[in-house]
Amino acid sequence: MEISVVIPLYNEENIIPELLQRTISALEPVTEDFEIICIDDGSTDSTLAGLLSFHNKDKRLRVLELSRNFGHQAAYTAGLAYTKGEYVVMLDGDLQDPPELVPEMYKKIREEGLDIVYGKRTGRKESLYRKIFIKVFHYIFKRLSRIDKPADTGNFSIMNRAATDALLSLREKNRYIPGLRCFIGFNQGYLEYERSKRKTGKAKMGFVKLTKLAFDAIFSFSRLPIRLSLIIGTMGILLSLTGTGIVIYKKIIGVAITGWTSEMLSMYFFGSVQLFFLGILGEYVFRIFIEAKNRPIYIVRKVHE
Repeated sequence: MEISVVIPLYNEENIIPELLQRTISALEPVTEDFEIICIDDGSTDSTLAGLLSFHNKDKRLRVLELSRNFGHQAAYTAGLAYTKGEYVVMLDGDLQDPPELVPEMYKKIREEGLDIVYGKRTGRKESLYRKIFIKVFHYIFKRLSRIDKPADTGNFSIMNRAATDALLSLREKNRYIPGLRCFIGFNQGYLEYERSKRKTGKAKMGFVKLTKLAFDAIFSFSRLPIRLSLIIGTMGILLSLTGTGIVIYKKIIGVAITGWTSEMLSMYFFGSVQLFFLGILGEYVFRIFIEAKNRPIYIVRKVHE
């Protein structure tokens, strides 16, 4: 098998025919030896029925039916585990990342001796709030993480078999695949493109899910939040010791101490700081808890070959 294309889908019944037709049309001039793996991530509409209908006509489409909705990154992980191709493409199912770019990515990865080629967005036709959120996230992630992940990159990419197997060897439960893809190293390049507007329906990654993914990315690849807790905590201790010394000194020389309001405000401030950093600690502890339980990232109900 030359190329495998992995496409996770959740409630995308209206887009399936165009998505698969465009993907097949893009792949056929490159090679006839390809497969498309669509993952139904617990859809509640007729997404699965649409996939199976297409599968009955074209066996190059394989369908993974997950037992429930496990999330976008888990669905990608499931699809990657079932690939057979020497080159593996990750493609979102909303057609914002054009399948027509796959031949160019395939050509680039082969001719330039690369292991991974990812899509780098030069622009995106999305709502203003999503643009701002994503821009802020990439800025923070780049400043906090210990990996050099290029901004404006997502899941859209092609990898050779060695890179795919390396990515699959990383089994943490809270996954941010673009970050993991950078973590494994290998020779990586990019192809620039403008991300299209969503064809139909609403984005499945709303504000809450985007925030969760951002938290997973930051807490998985950065120790700065926990180190910041230590630094500010140490500064608070030094400040408290200084204040204690001043109070004792004034007591000794008989100077009255006033400022009840400022003292109370200080107490509220430091109490809030403590709660804030307890929350940060809680995020790390929760992720340790999830990893310790070692539950599977996904569960496949059925594979339609």
